[in-house]
Amino acid sequence: MSIGDTNLTVIGNLTKDPELKWLPSGVAVVSFTIASSRRVRDNESGEWKDGDTIFMRCSAWRHIAEHIGDTLSQGMRVVAYGRLKQRDYEVDGDRRTIMELDVEEIGPSLKYATAKVNKAARSGPQPPHPADAYATSGAPSGEWGKTQSGANDPWSSAGPGSQDEPPF
Repeated sequence: MSIGDTNLTVIGNLTKDPELKWLPSGVAVVSFTIASSRRVRDNESGEWKDGDTIFMRCSAWRHIAEHIGDTLSQGMRVVAYGRLKQRDYEVDGDRRTIMELDVEEIGPSLKYATAKVNKAARSGPQPPHPADAYATSGAPSGEWGKTQSGANDPWSSAGPGSQDEPPF
């Protein structure tokens, strides 16, 4: 994300299974739609009902695309965060514009469900992660927090003197 981007968080349900494709270059891309409905109170009946529904078209690239394709399916409630972008295209001479969410982060909503998270193995070159700055900026040293590369990583294991507790 960069300065000036329109960032958006959408909470809703997947309308169908994410569609994972591979570009000729070998890059993975996934597309899916999130239906998000707000709850409104009907003053006449006093009951809560679904309000207008927004259908947000979403896409994600590379590793996150693969993870989405492997993990999420139709009907799942998700929380997605990303950059809102506008895309123009032409159909039969008519110029059209759509809004789409370029997903940076996504996960299942735990409001009405539970989930078991499995850390994915990294392969190939990776973009820098914000936590990597912590690992090289004088983080505490010791047994905990050592990654395979030897850098300090507070998420890799339990803190000092504890077998089950995180280091904070």
